[in-house]
Amino acid sequence: MAAVQIALPLPVLPEGWSGERDFKAIEHLSHATDRNIEPVGPHFLAHARRKRHKRTFSEDDRIQAQVNVKKVEDDDSGEISEPEDPLMLQREAKDWKGQDHYAVLGLSKYRYRATEDQIKRAHRKKVLKHHPDKKAAAGGTEDDQFFKCIQKATEILLDPAKRRQYDSVDEGANVEPPTKKETQKGNFYKLWGKVFDSEARFSKVQPVPKLGNENSTKAEVEHFYNFWYNFDSWRSFEYLDEDVPDDNENRDQKRHVERKNQNARRKKKTEDTARLRKLVDDALALDERIRKFKQQEHAQRNKKRLDKEAEQKRLAEEAAKTKEEEARLKAEKEAAEKAEKLESKKAKEAAKNAAKKNKRVVRGSVKEANYFHSAGDVPAAQIDFALNDVDLIITKVDNEELAALTSKLSSKKDPGEIKQIFQEEVKRLVGAGKLKEGETKSLSA
Repeated sequence: MAAVQIALPLPVLPEGWSGERDFKAIEHLSHATDRNIEPVGPHFLAHARRKRHKRTFSEDDRIQAQVNVKKVEDDDSGEISEPEDPLMLQREAKDWKGQDHYAVLGLSKYRYRATEDQIKRAHRKKVLKHHPDKKAAAGGTEDDQFFKCIQKATEILLDPAKRRQYDSVDEGANVEPPTKKETQKGNFYKLWGKVFDSEARFSKVQPVPKLGNENSTKAEVEHFYNFWYNFDSWRSFEYLDEDVPDDNENRDQKRHVERKNQNARRKKKTEDTARLRKLVDDALALDERIRKFKQQEHAQRNKKRLDKEAEQKRLAEEAAKTKEEEARLKAEKEAAEKAEKLESKKAKEAAKNAAKKNKRVVRGSVKEANYFHSAGDVPAAQIDFALNDVDLIITKVDNEELAALTSKLSSKKDPGEIKQIFQEEVKRLVGAGKLKEGETKSLSA
């Protein structure tokens, strides 16, 4: 943006003003203070580094990039580093479906909790270590089987859908439930809390309630077990599907494999539901809080038994009265509805009879109008046209309009007046879009 300069003149001193006579000092100026100022900041450090090592800008940028990469590798080593199993390094790439993708990338301790950034950094570190070109440069073999395993693990774990399928069957993330003996010796809440935390990753509903501790209320404990007895799991077991052949010519075989996979998924889903139900049953049977709540309920029942019986008697009496009142109201309602239906039926019958009568009057007026013929004997064709046109008009009007038309035609004897009334009605229906122009032949102008 361009700078705008505005020249403002200094104010003019009063006439006769003198600096020696009129100037008055308010305060004395303080003494000057010496301060040392040092150049700092990343740009100055970069300048000093280039000057010290006699580097160009591009050369310094390249060397700093290498230093940063080394720093990233060193930072990653503590977070996503774990010993590599020699047997895992000998795995064939074609057996990728049976490999532990998290172990391949060194993320066994994170598993389904691993973030996308951790997966990318682990992949970068593994590639730097196991790339075939790097092995060949170091004098090793150019075997790329484990490198392909790394690439496959990264492909699956960075794809949300594929990773969800793998996490559905990842046994490495499971926590085995403790036995009854282990539970009695150890902390029930600590041992079983890990189990439920592991199973919670499959819940469609999040967050999942925690197991709690010995101080949890009855409502919290009941909510916890109700949640797990009605657990809604997203596990689909698609990862274990048999590969469907890509040969389009063998469609029967393809459909057979697809049906086989669907049946296998349903079976595994049923087995997993039964397994989870048994797990919850075992935890419930060993939960000391359930025993405590039952004892408290038993004591309260004994203490309040008489009050409960009296309350039950009172409630029974109120229920009987309520039932009688409901029966009375129901009978009155039914009687009212019956009377209303009878009145409605009578009204409908009256309207129906009135409509019949009005139709007879309208049709009779056609004869009075000589079937809309000017004079003399009326041809049979004219009679048919007139009757058909009047019937058409009757079908296009409702009962109220029919009554209005009947009122206009009543006591009319002049054929011209009657025809004019019908023509006006036709004009009205055409304007309302119920008839088309010229649809009534005998009443055309």
